[in-house]
Amino acid sequence: MLKVLSINSMCLNDSRRVRVYTPDDYGEIEKSYPVVYMHDGQNVFRDQSAIGGISLNLEHFLDRNKNEVIVVGIDSKPGEQRKVEYCPWENGDYSRNMMKDESRIGGGGKQYIEFVVQELKPYIDKNYHTRPDQSAMAGISLGGLISTYAMCKYPNLFKRAAAISSAFFRNQEEMEQLAHRADLSPVERFYVDCGTLEAGSDEETINQGFIESNQRMFDIVKPKIEPSKFKIIEGGEHNYTHFRRRVPEFFPFLIEGWK
Repeated sequence: MLKVLSINSMCLNDSRRVRVYTPDDYGEIEKSYPVVYMHDGQNVFRDQSAIGGISLNLEHFLDRNKNEVIVVGIDSKPGEQRKVEYCPWENGDYSRNMMKDESRIGGGGKQYIEFVVQELKPYIDKNYHTRPDQSAMAGISLGGLISTYAMCKYPNLFKRAAAISSAFFRNQEEMEQLAHRADLSPVERFYVDCGTLEAGSDEETINQGFIESNQRMFDIVKPKIEPSKFKIIEGGEHNYTHFRRRVPEFFPFLIEGWK
């Protein structure tokens, strides 16, 4: 079952649409479930709601595999505002050098995660049969960046994370510092992947910068979290046709062992 809600937020000073997936047996038996929070919620579950018409098709995947987990998809803001919310800091030198772009954008990610921590998660835990100590976060591109940020800032809340084609490069310097400082001992699992053609076949410099960015972040976090997994996907591109193919890889790893 998929339910669409609107959550009023004092942290964001607006309302946010969220999509809550519950398993087939939800409500039929006395049982509580782990929760996975995901960003770009309109692109998580169904093609009909997805920007560009292609989603992760996660609803079908979960139903088919009988995964006993609640998934909360948080819709993103359009355009540049998405970059503001999913980046805790303005983009730094690594990003500007890699992308050859001097513009500065970002800095709203801290408030966005405060919304999840202070308002959304308490709402979900109060209104659904959850296991509050079994929560994970996952996202794509900038959603992977903000998921890793949340894991590092709140490792006791988000004990598992997955970052798919993560755009760490936008906040590379600050994210590396945060990961070095963070006590990640409560975190149980961490998944990272990226493709070799994230920027297309004609942008070799950006493609290499993307892989290097992800590798650097993973190398910092890996010694702190076991198991961790980093996968470089040959021919992997930065679009939902390719992201969807990775669901059978990252989602079972993320929820493995949850009962």
